[in-house]
Amino acid sequence: MRAVLALTSALVLAAGCAKKSDEPAPAADDRPPPVPAAEVQRGKDACAAYVEKVCACTTPAAQDACGLAKALPDALQVGVEVATSPDSDERAVRHANDSIRKTIKECIEQAARLPSIGC
Repeated sequence: MRAVLALTSALVLAAGCAKKSDEPAPAADDRPPPVPAAEVQRGKDACAAYVEKVCACTTPAAQDACGLAKALPDALQVGVEVATSPDSDERAVRHANDSIRKTIKECIEQAARLPSIGC
C-alpha cells in the first residue's frame, strides 16, 4: 500500500512539474517603458536654460550654484542612458526614470528660485 502511495505521489509530482514546463515562460522584458522622449527633451531644455541663466548671473549665490547646476544635464543624460539600456533590469529602469523626473523637477524649481538670489 505504501509503495502504491509513493508511486502515486511521485507521478502527481512529475505531472505537476510537467505542467509547469508546458506553461509559456513569462515575458522576458517586464521592464517599464523609459520616460517619453518628449518629456526628456523638455527636461533637457529646462536644465540647459537654468544652467545658462544661473551661470550668467553675477551674484555670489548664483556663482556658487553655477558649478552644481552644470552637473544637472549630465545627471539627466545618465538617467536616460540607464533607462534605455537593454542591460538594465526592471529595478534599474524604475530608478532611472525616477532620477530623470527628479532632475527635471530640480532644474525647474531652481530656475524659479533665481529671482530670490538676485538674478
